[in-house]
Amino acid sequence: MRAYELRDYGIEHLTLAERPDLQAGPGQAVVRVRAVSLNFRDTLVAKGLYSRKLRLPLVPCSDCAGEVIAVGEGVKRLRVGDRVAANFMPGWTEGAVNEEKARTALGAAVDGVLAEQVAFDQRALVQIPEALSFEEAATLPCTGVTAWNALIVAGGLRAGETVLVLGTGGVSIFALQIAHMAGALAIITSSSDEKLARARALGADVGINYKTTPDWEEKVRELTAGRGVDHVVEVGGAETLPKSVRATRYGGHIALIGNLTGRGGVDIVPIFMKALRVSGVFVGSRAMFEDLNRAVAHSGLRPVVDRVFGLEQAVEALRYMESGAHFGKIVVRVD
Repeated sequence: MRAYELRDYGIEHLTLAERPDLQAGPGQAVVRVRAVSLNFRDTLVAKGLYSRKLRLPLVPCSDCAGEVIAVGEGVKRLRVGDRVAANFMPGWTEGAVNEEKARTALGAAVDGVLAEQVAFDQRALVQIPEALSFEEAATLPCTGVTAWNALIVAGGLRAGETVLVLGTGGVSIFALQIAHMAGALAIITSSSDEKLARARALGADVGINYKTTPDWEEKVRELTAGRGVDHVVEVGGAETLPKSVRATRYGGHIALIGNLTGRGGVDIVPIFMKALRVSGVFVGSRAMFEDLNRAVAHSGLRPVVDRVFGLEQAVEALRYMESGAHFGKIVVRVD
């Protein structure tokens, strides 16, 4: 079977290699990967910006969907032919995250899924919604579960509340769709009017172009009659967090997810003066994934796939992710 190996840091060092076909050990299932979705994290891993201590060669990427082709002794949860996806952290089935569970995150400390076959412990796998294609289902493990955790689990989102979503990448678009599904009012930002129009078609109530409206936090306050939003899905990091704090109501919730703008100091005084609840969100458990899948199946939510690449185009796909030109998710089809 074929698998991509990161043999040195740098996207250009990603190499398609031949590896032996996999056998299912006790408690394991071998998955024939049909689609892999990319995350910004994957570009950081490839370039050595996530960690310089990873064991190379490394199979990158964390998110896949496919079908079970073999099961090992003692497997009860799955059968050959099941359509499945793997949890981002195979070791986190339920409860709160801890260091041991976090160390199982795919595509960094351990090999990932950019391969034709991957073997998983049966506890890591979930059934995917019947209505979704493999390409759509592959977008769920990281971005879908992260958005679900941010708004539903950590945020406790309720119908009628107001959500501010930053940007139009994978997590942001999922968060928009989940907010709309939950009956919340959604405000989204982008530097592109075209992307804002597409976001409104997905259920965004208001779009703000942060290039033409650099003080977007003041626009958010204006739109909420000076009160601020109930929830912010914060993917920007140090540069956008102060604006997000300004845009959030007293006692509101900010889900910290990304760090796209880099690192830097943040004034914490407005955070405690406004009694804000700030949640660090590092994806989620298998139980959260299963809850998300039930909601997706019931609501008819369809993940937004921006572009699909072939397996031989994986480097090009990562370059496209790096460019930030996408709207929603980028997927590599593993034929």
